[in-house]
Amino acid sequence: MTPVLELEHITKRFPGVTANDEISFTLKRGEIHSLLGENGAGKTTLMNILYGLLKPDEGEIRVQGNICRMESPKDAIAHGIGMVHQHFKLVPTFTVTENIVLGNEPVRGLFLQRKDARREITKLSSDYCLNIHPGMMISQLSVGEQQRVEILRALYRGAEILILDEPTASLTPNECVAFFEILKTMIEDGKSVIFISHKLDEVMEISDRITVLRKGKVVGTVDRDATDSKELASMMVGRDVVLRVVGEHKRHKNTSPQASLEKLWVKGDQKKPLLKDITMDVYPGEILGIAGVDGNGQTELAEVFAGLRKPDKGSVRIGDHDPAAAVSPYERIRQGVYYIPAERKKRGSALALSLSMNLILKNHATHPFSRRGILNYAAIQTFARKQIEEYDIRCPSSEIPAETLSGGNLQKLILSREISGKPKLLIAEQPTRGLDVGAIENIHSLLLSERDRGSSVVLISADLDEILALSDRVVVMYEGEIAFTSEDPESAREEIGLAMGGAYCTE
Repeated sequence: MTPVLELEHITKRFPGVTANDEISFTLKRGEIHSLLGENGAGKTTLMNILYGLLKPDEGEIRVQGNICRMESPKDAIAHGIGMVHQHFKLVPTFTVTENIVLGNEPVRGLFLQRKDARREITKLSSDYCLNIHPGMMISQLSVGEQQRVEILRALYRGAEILILDEPTASLTPNECVAFFEILKTMIEDGKSVIFISHKLDEVMEISDRITVLRKGKVVGTVDRDATDSKELASMMVGRDVVLRVVGEHKRHKNTSPQASLEKLWVKGDQKKPLLKDITMDVYPGEILGIAGVDGNGQTELAEVFAGLRKPDKGSVRIGDHDPAAAVSPYERIRQGVYYIPAERKKRGSALALSLSMNLILKNHATHPFSRRGILNYAAIQTFARKQIEEYDIRCPSSEIPAETLSGGNLQKLILSREISGKPKLLIAEQPTRGLDVGAIENIHSLLLSERDRGSSVVLISADLDEILALSDRVVVMYEGEIAFTSEDPESAREEIGLAMGGAYCTE
């Protein structure tokens, strides 16, 4: 049987690097073919070539046996290829129907045929068990429902091949189960799926075949039933990997909290509460996991801890410091609070600055990096070289711009900076999002080491497996409130997953 899609010897070069090196890949009709690889392995470049966002330097693309030139996404769509990006491309103030037909509006003469569009969307939603009402506003939908709208849009445009980029990154465990059922329905109807994910357990559950990339080359393609997660991880990084770094879960023992929030309220720009009556303690030598789907107040909570956001009501106590005192982010740093933000490029680093300057951003005015307002470059470079070696930040020099690092190495740079301050309270927000298994293993080990050193660690993550692997206690947030707490996270997996989806919401 002729594959529905063939990529033959695809090569793409950028200045100084070959992103794709003679990659060949086939997709069969009615299969889910997963694409794995470390950050920088070439997955995104390959999919951008397939979807017409980049042009290959060499190689061919065949759809249904016919050679195709993908000059733009419009060409890809015309050949039955659809793509659902990790960050959805939806207009919140439009309805489901308006988003789906945008750019491909059904018209008769000068008039938009809304009824025809709604009828077709309703049928597609029913056929594939997507359960989306075409008249709903995007702003009213959950993350999982918005993802279904993206899938509907691809199907509405005639997609027979669907590229899914990290499709479960922001879904609750229950939403993941429902999403996989949708994929199975699509496969039964003869659709074909390219599934890109860093979650090996998901790849093993849903895939028919798996192709692994490393450093721009194909390491191998294997059948799901002929491999396991350990082998796939080794193929990805070229060495044995500990898939789940788990420390001995600890309990705090009659110690005073390192940080306390008391009846905390925070309002947003529209005066709508983003945090509602939050009370919690964080103890030395523990990891407190904050679970929840993105957008339920976790970022605002981290900003309150770090002094970046002032609460409207309630108090924040760090150690023995006066909770009534107005503090700046600088004062929080002096109190021992360090923050790893979720957006490592926008908020966690200064991309145009060198690695060495990024490493001293929070301590540039202190000894030995500065004296009387003058930077000590020799001390800065010595410190930078030490941190790069200790944290295995892979780079040719400490003086290259931070923007040249891969996602995993940039995250290690940020962790190196924050941990080098010897934090009393470390806030880690989505610390492994979008990273490969090798980088995840390294970062999990660093967080556990900080806990074992006696730091208080607040781990904010939408990845339930990560929360359960690392946390000593878990708090679930939903719509700005504490929806569930557990002193024994592993035994409460089901309850935590339900709480992330709002099952225990009182409103």
